[in-house]
Amino acid sequence: MATYRNGTYVAFNGMGTTDPTKSDMKYYGLLKHWNESNKYDFSFSDSHDKTYSVKDSSQIDTLKSRLLARLKDSKHMLLIASENSSINRGLLNWEIEKAVEEYEIPIIVVYTGFEKITKPKLLSDRWPSNLKYYIDKNLIKTIHIPFKQVIIEAAIDKYSVHSPPSYTVTIFTDEFYKKHGIV
Repeated sequence: MATYRNGTYVAFNGMGTTDPTKSDMKYYGLLKHWNESNKYDFSFSDSHDKTYSVKDSSQIDTLKSRLLARLKDSKHMLLIASENSSINRGLLNWEIEKAVEEYEIPIIVVYTGFEKITKPKLLSDRWPSNLKYYIDKNLIKTIHIPFKQVIIEAAIDKYSVHSPPSYTVTIFTDEFYKKHGIV
């Protein structure tokens, strides 16, 4: 039976902590806030809300099982690329591997701290090792964008397993940024 893939799978480096201020979890929290608040014109179907939650004390096999179920129902992955994302810790590289090799999910790479992304390869120091591997081998389709609400929503609306980015490394044009108020 075919799976209805409509979720956005958000991946980030949790840095081995449950304290969101000490990891990229804070960016995921901001995405959830935008999504749940009536103050923002922003919405996405969060894949992490579609399965049973896991506890910090859960076994790794239980956690992986839940993450695979979420990936299976996702139309793309939103990968938060910060100064922490290339640190090889936790399951981030495993999530990228499964997204690419098992579910053929395009990845929306979202960089914190930038207004525009024009040369993503200059930011490759933020790439987790598996993202770098798949990009270097041309085995993935990605769009690289800044962590800006309007740009994230545009990428979520535009790219999915049904309409992936055209290239291994795709960016939005200057005209696109101008249209969305970013000069």
